[in-house]
Amino acid sequence: MSVENSFIKRWTQQEQINFLLSNRIPRRYATLFMGWFSRIEQPLVRDLSLAVWKLFADDLNLSEARQSQFKSLHDCFIRELKPGARTVNQDATCVTSPCDGIVGAMGAIAGTEIFQAKGFPYTLLDLLADEQLVAKYRDGNYVTLRLKSTMYHRFHAPSDCRVSEVNYITGDTWNVNPIALKRIEKLYCKNERAVIDLKLKTMDASLLLVPVAAILVASIRLHFLDGLLDLRYRGPNRIPCAADLVKGQEMGYFQHGSTVIVLATKDLVFPAGVHEGAQIRMGEPLFQYHTV
Repeated sequence: MSVENSFIKRWTQQEQINFLLSNRIPRRYATLFMGWFSRIEQPLVRDLSLAVWKLFADDLNLSEARQSQFKSLHDCFIRELKPGARTVNQDATCVTSPCDGIVGAMGAIAGTEIFQAKGFPYTLLDLLADEQLVAKYRDGNYVTLRLKSTMYHRFHAPSDCRVSEVNYITGDTWNVNPIALKRIEKLYCKNERAVIDLKLKTMDASLLLVPVAAILVASIRLHFLDGLLDLRYRGPNRIPCAADLVKGQEMGYFQHGSTVIVLATKDLVFPAGVHEGAQIRMGEPLFQYHTV
């Protein structure tokens, strides 16, 4: 067996075990427990937790982290990067990736239908719960960015933009790994998520981000909102705000790895190099503005 085939087999087995374990336990309580446990600032707990994490995640790379020591497992999850670790493309007609991630399902929105995986469609209304946004992004483009647990977990403004409202939709905390996406219909539409519509300032187009929480990670921090959006949040679902952001500015972060779904109006098209399975870094081109 080749090295490549051996790696694929091992990765598939890990994903299968991950799916079986994480979706056969009380997801809500496991997530709440992890939220508490990961914040314990006790050196022995921290060191043992990081050691176990590294044991199951052999691609964890902390060389880009701003700090070399962490107070807790949570502190490592939400780590910042060293200055200059990411380069943000400054072309005014380029919309950059808001986060590090692996490109999942992507392509043109067929009316209002998109896919989480081959053969598993869902609709914009299922995801957004907003008829006006459905009409706005009908026949546009979409891309799903998966953040592995070992990746940098913060997300940034993909262009100069304004955010006027966030719609926080409560839900479940299903695992969002590739195995689950091929087995559970409308998975993203079942999970906790935030709908963030962006008005782009340098082009006549709009972009929408949907950070989707998952098991052990139903918690999203947005810097322009007061408070944390998590399983205990009982505030208004539609939260008004007035946030003006510049390209590359940090918007917020997950407490762990998860997914960001990006919707674009039809004037934003995919540049070369963006394809399913590609690994993309925050600041690299994700869409290019194109007018006919």
